[in-house]
Amino acid sequence: MTRVMATGVFDILHLGHLHYLTESKKLGDELLVVVARDSTAMKSGKAPIFDEKARVSLVSQLKPVDKAIIGHEGDIFQTVIENKPDIITLGYDQKFDDKAIERKCQELGLNTRVVRISKFDNAKYLSSSSIRTKLLEIIEGSL
Repeated sequence: MTRVMATGVFDILHLGHLHYLTESKKLGDELLVVVARDSTAMKSGKAPIFDEKARVSLVSQLKPVDKAIIGHEGDIFQTVIENKPDIITLGYDQKFDDKAIERKCQELGLNTRVVRISKFDNAKYLSSSSIRTKLLEIIEGSL
C-alpha cells in the first residue's frame, strides 16, 4: 500500500485544492491530508477565516481524501514520523525545498519521495488569497 501525504492550510476551498488533492491521490492507495494548525497558518501573515477544526472537517469530506488530520505544532516532521508516508506531495506554490524534505526523511529512516503537483489553470480564482481579495473588493464596493 502506498501512502501519500498532502499538506496545506485549505482555508477557502477552491478548484486548485481539488486538483492538488485529486492528483495526489492518483499517486497512491491512501491519501492523508495534513491541515495546518492555525498558528502555522498565521505565519504567512494572514489569519485563516476558518479555524483548524473547521478546515480539517471540510477537507475530510472531499472525495479524494481518505483521512484528514491537523498537523503538529512546531515540528512539521513529527507528523511525517507518525504517519510514515511513501510520498509527500507539494502544491506548485508551496514554499518548501523538495530535496531538503527528502534528505530530512532519509535522516529519519524514511524512504519518502517528494512530488510537486502541477498548477491548476482552469479557473479564474486559483488561490485562497485571490478569492479573499475578490470578496473584499465586493464587500468594499457594496458599502
